[in-house]
Amino acid sequence: MAAEKQPLAPASPASLSATGRRKKMPWPALLVLAALGFTAVTTELLPAGLLPQISHDLGVEESAVGSLTAAYAVVIVVTAVPLSKFLAGRLPRKRLLISVVVLFALSNVLLALSPQLTFAVGARLLGGVAHGLLWSSMAPYVARIVPPEAMGRGMAVVFSGNSIAMAVGAPLGTLLGGMMSWRTSFLVLAAVAAVLGVLAMRLLPPVPLSAAAARPSIRKAVRQPGVVAVATAWPLLLFAHFALFTYIALFVRAEGIPEAGTGISLSMVGIAGLLGIWAAGLTADRFPRRSLLVTIAVIVVAYCLMPPLATTWPGLLGLTAAWGAGVGALGIYNQAAILRAGRDHGEAANGLTVVTIQLGIALGAWYGGAALGVIGAQLLPLAAAIPAAAALVITFAGRRHAYPPGPSERQQRSL
Repeated sequence: MAAEKQPLAPASPASLSATGRRKKMPWPALLVLAALGFTAVTTELLPAGLLPQISHDLGVEESAVGSLTAAYAVVIVVTAVPLSKFLAGRLPRKRLLISVVVLFALSNVLLALSPQLTFAVGARLLGGVAHGLLWSSMAPYVARIVPPEAMGRGMAVVFSGNSIAMAVGAPLGTLLGGMMSWRTSFLVLAAVAAVLGVLAMRLLPPVPLSAAAARPSIRKAVRQPGVVAVATAWPLLLFAHFALFTYIALFVRAEGIPEAGTGISLSMVGIAGLLGIWAAGLTADRFPRRSLLVTIAVIVVAYCLMPPLATTWPGLLGLTAAWGAGVGALGIYNQAAILRAGRDHGEAANGLTVVTIQLGIALGAWYGGAALGVIGAQLLPLAAAIPAAAALVITFAGRRHAYPPGPSERQQRSL
């Protein structure tokens, strides 16, 4: 128990900077990282919104353009852990993040200049490498530059970029592509990445190489109690999310809502996700277990209520808001949980979740498609509720190591 309370000590070594002073929240650096997350997620999602334009311009079938998304996900799964392990102890964390920004810029420029689909897929492979490195290294980096007692708040700021990308970035990029060209959208993203590279050089604090010199070991990370539980429950929740999110247009149509409901629902998921991130930032450091259990339960209930209640605008918007807020909060709670469960091997544990999450996303889309053929679009949320409920059980059972009570929860129990 003493080890769990150590981050709350007024002057623990992890709370001190290299100068011996107590760490302060590095707000400029966190905002740069949030913007980088925004750029990464927008880059990942944008081809789906611009699929018809890309298909027409490159002279290929729309189904073939889907390879731009598939290639991106596959290369993340294949390269994230090996590259992170190879670069650990060789490349300072700040320099690695700056290199990732450069890769994103280069990938989007090459994609915008692609004369054919094969060239475009190659450009996306480069972006997938950058994406995997980003999410393997960013959370451990954040954990090193913020005070330990504020890790949840720091993660909330950084991960807000994900929801902003879903709510604003991808729709704006799609709109720009429709008004001008899909190539312009990716050139704009490349320019944003270039600006972020300059800001990262100026605003990201360095982390001494010795602080991260140990090369990540997945084998040792998996042996840490709680790591397997988090690396299973978190992907299961995203498995459920993408089973429904991928086919939300079909569900909205089956519910009898006008076609405009699809875009509005997607925006609602992203906007509500920001509220979920804000709430998680307030509770992740003090009430992580209770808050996560409530969040998952809300998601499961929302899925179950969608078929009968989403037939009206209030029902659809209310339930998608609850769903989106829950999904936004999940990343904050689980990101902090995997780093804590991994202990000295937190970076390797985090790299493991990058892979399992991508598998969860890919398999979730496949599962949703299979469920469509069995139960139909209107009952698809019920199919999503099954893996989400399984994640709730795993989270509830992981009280000791995977999802232990936070300081305020322990204090309330002792009263």
